[in-house]
Amino acid sequence: MRVKTILSEATLVIADLEVHLNGELRSSPTLCALLPASGKQAARVVPLNTPDGRPVLLSMDNAIALDGEPLRA
Repeated sequence: MRVKTILSEATLVIADLEVHLNGELRSSPTLCALLPASGKQAARVVPLNTPDGRPVLLSMDNAIALDGEPLRA
């Protein structure tokens, strides 16, 4: 296996995401890819695992746009 080309830059972060599950608002630390702003698109956070810790494939359908700079702990 080899890397042919790096297509874009991303940073791995652990974000405290809030989700609605079964009518309740819950939050949990979630492994995410932080994608920088590009062109007219704002910076985005893409979750890489579910709230219960199961991994998911990186999908832009799951991206969360950031209005401003994300809060850092």
